[in-house]
Amino acid sequence: MPERVLHKTRAPSWSDGIAFRTENLTKDYGSGEMVVHALRGVTLEIPKGELVVLLGPSGSGKSTFLNIIGGLDVATSGHVYFRDRDLATYSERELTLFRRENVGFVFQSYNLVPSLTAVENVALVTDIALHPMSPMAALAAVQLSPRAHHFPSQLSGGEQQRVAIARALAKRPEVLLCDEPTGALDVETGIVVLEALQEVNRRFGTTTIIITHNVTIARIANRVIHFLDGRVRDMTLNASPVSPKELSW
Repeated sequence: MPERVLHKTRAPSWSDGIAFRTENLTKDYGSGEMVVHALRGVTLEIPKGELVVLLGPSGSGKSTFLNIIGGLDVATSGHVYFRDRDLATYSERELTLFRRENVGFVFQSYNLVPSLTAVENVALVTDIALHPMSPMAALAAVQLSPRAHHFPSQLSGGEQQRVAIARALAKRPEVLLCDEPTGALDVETGIVVLEALQEVNRRFGTTTIIITHNVTIARIANRVIHFLDGRVRDMTLNASPVSPKELSW
C-alpha cells in the first residue's frame, strides 16, 4: 500500500494500540553539496505486539529509521511518537531513560563481554533495569539454560546471538529492535535465532522489529515494510505468518 500521509499532527493515545507512529520523518547527514538524505518524509504506524520486518537494500534508510525510533539517533525533522510523547522533544537524558526502560536492542555483532559468562552478560542489563526478569529466566526463554555458565568463546554464533536476545529481553522491554540479527549466521543457525525472536514476540507480546535484506525472512512477520531511497515504498500484511522452520534461503 502507498505511504499514508497524516495531514493533522496528533499525539496518539497509548490505548490506540500503536507502538510507534512517525510523521514526515526526515534525516539528513552532512550539508550543502555533501548532504545525504537518509530518510525522506517517512509516515507510518507500527501496532503494539506485532512482529514487523523492515526490508530494503543497503542505504534504503531502514537502519536509520530503527535508530531513530530506538532513541539512538535524532531526526532532522518530523515526529516520532511513543506512548503519548514525541521523542523529537526528548533531551539526551530522556532518550537515555527511554532506551533503558523501554527498548531492547539486538545487533548483528553480539556485543558480549568475553570475560563474562552467558548469565553474567545478561545480568549486566538486569542490574540497571527497573523491573527485570532474572538472568536465568531470560536464558530459559531462548532455550539456553544449559549454557548459562559458558563464556562467549565456548558458544556457537547462534548461541551468542541468543544470549544477546536474552540480554535484551531480560529488562522486559516493550519493544525489541533487531538490526540484521541473522546476518552473520548460516541458514540453520539463523532459523534457530528467528525462532527465539518469534517466541519472545508471541509469549511476551513484545513488539519486535527486525531489519533484514533477506526477503524470505519476511514470511514470519505480521507486517512487512519495504524501504527504498529513504522512503516507505510499500507495506504488506501477512494473514498467516509461518514458523521459521519453514524457511530456507
